[in-house]
Parts: sequence; structure tokens; C-alpha cells
Amino acid sequence: MKENRARSPVSHRRRRVIGLVAALAALIVLMVLSVMVGSQAIPVSVIWDALSNPPSNPDQFAIRDFRLPRTIVGLVVGVALGLSGALIQALIRNPLADPGVLGVHAGASFAVTVAVGLLGVRTSQGYMWFAFAGALIVTLLVLALGSTRKGSSPVVLVLAGVCVGAVLGGAREALQLTDPDAFDAMRYWNAGSIAGRPLEVVWPVLPFFAVALVLAFAVSGPLNALALGDELAVTQGVRLARTRVLAVIALTLLAGGATAITGPIGFVGLMVPHVARWIVGPDQRWIFGYSVLLAPSLLLASDILGRVVMRPGELPVGIVTAFVGAPVLVALARRKKASGL
Repeated sequence: MKENRARSPVSHRRRRVIGLVAALAALIVLMVLSVMVGSQAIPVSVIWDALSNPPSNPDQFAIRDFRLPRTIVGLVVGVALGLSGALIQALIRNPLADPGVLGVHAGASFAVTVAVGLLGVRTSQGYMWFAFAGALIVTLLVLALGSTRKGSSPVVLVLAGVCVGAVLGGAREALQLTDPDAFDAMRYWNAGSIAGRPLEVVWPVLPFFAVALVLAFAVSGPLNALALGDELAVTQGVRLARTRVLAVIALTLLAGGATAITGPIGFVGLMVPHVARWIVGPDQRWIFGYSVLLAPSLLLASDILGRVVMRPGELPVGIVTAFVGAPVLVALARRKKASGL
């Protein structure tokens, strides 16, 4: 009996590692499919030739100029959305939360609306920085509004985020109604899409993502203690204000950067941490690791589905994830344990 109990943690860890390897394999397969599938299917041999030699035909040019960048954008943005969702759920101890709760999407969308409508910005490279700055400023504002004398309260943070998001959403709609023609350039961005995003909009954000990844995994241990309650966390040496501030900075960099690149894509940050939690349990370190692999898999799978269902046209990935995520959200809300981690 004692021997079985001693082996149990090792066996559980082995299953987690095997699951992590399986998730990585699935992600690789979906990346290959993302390059192959489109208005016209391209064989793997052509993909290999396009990657190993200078392009010489339309299919190879399509791979190098469109499908490969699209896949890389899906990979990077998926990692950011999944990890930011896991962070916010752990931070406010609410499994029904996603990055939009802290006003990240609202801040980015409002900043892009101002850039397009008032400053005449029309390119994704141009308004990307406005989206990123808007997300950062609004999240810092929410953090300030949600602070109390005893530190940042998760409940007050949520209320502040919802209020600020509602105000900015109304202001954004008002601006768009003043001149609808001026906002045609951002309609596709508002739908959330990884198509047509050049790699030039990804490289500047990667350093921010790298910093956020380090911060996220650095606070994963303290967030485990925080799930037990503030008082118990303090007895274990967790600095509450420091942990929450670092977590908010990390999720803002991740979600703000992702929104800046692709527009608001919902439900990925909500669904993926749940799946990870079902597989590995409540340990945030493993949840974060699984989210980094499962979220881009979900995003790429949704993007592939969007290309197939309306071929030769396609649906933006943000619409596909909404169709998939809405029933999942209803199911989660009906679960008895949906109100807490």
C-alpha cells in the first residue's frame, strides 16, 4: 500500500508529461495543416520545396508570403491568448473569466478607433501600436481603480474592468457612428483574424511576449498559494500585491499584444485553461504549460475550419471561436463547480 502511494505522484507526473508531448505533437500537425489547407490544397512536397528553395511557382509564393506567416501569427497569438486567460482565471479565482474582463480588448479597440477615425491611420502596422498602448493604459487604469488600502482586490478589479470596458465600448460605437466610411479599414480587424497579417507586425511584439512569459511562469507558484486564500498565501510567504501586479502586467502584455496583432479574439483564453485544468488538476505551473500548447492548437484548428466551411471564401477565426466558445461557456456556467477554482 505504501509502495503504491509512493508511486502515485510519479505516475501522475508521467501522465502529465505524456499529455504535454501529445499536445506538442498535435500542435505540430495543426501547423502543417494550416500551411496545407486553403482555397486550394497544397501537398507536403510543395511545402517542403517552398521552405527549402527560393519560390518559383504560385503555390510556393502563396506558402512563403501568406500561409506560413498566417500560421506563425496563429502560433504566437494563440500562446498569448491561452496564457493570458490562464493568468486571469488564477488571479481572480474565477474560471469564467478571460482577458476581456480587465478591459484589454476594450482599451485596444478604442485606441484603434481613435487612430483610424481621428488620426487617419489605415494600415495594421500603423494602428498596432495604438492597440497595444490602449490595452496597457486601460489595464493600468483598472489596476489603479481596483486597488484598495490592503492591495488589489480580485472582485474590485473585475468590477473596475467591466465598468471601464463598458464606457470605452460606448465611446467607440459613438465614434464609429459619426463617420462609418472611415472605419471600413478596421471592420476585419474587429472580427478578429490571423489572415493577412504580415510578420512585420509580429516581430516588434515578441520581446513583450518574452517578458510576459517569464513573469507568468515566475508567479505560477505564488498563484497556487493564492488559490487557497489571501491569508494562507501570506503565511506561505506570498507577497500579494507584488504577485497580482506582476500577473496583471504579464496578462496585459500578452492579451494586449495579441489584440494589437489580430483584433479581439474571444473564448480562447476562456476555454483552454479549463481543458488544461481537467487534464492536470489545479497546479498553475502545469496549467500554464498546457495552455501554451493547447491555445495555438485551438486557434489554428478554428482558422482551418473557417477556411473549409465557406471555401473558396473563409470566416475570420474570431467568428469561429465565438461559435465554438458560446456553447462551451453555457456548459461551464451550468456546472456546479463553475464559480470557483
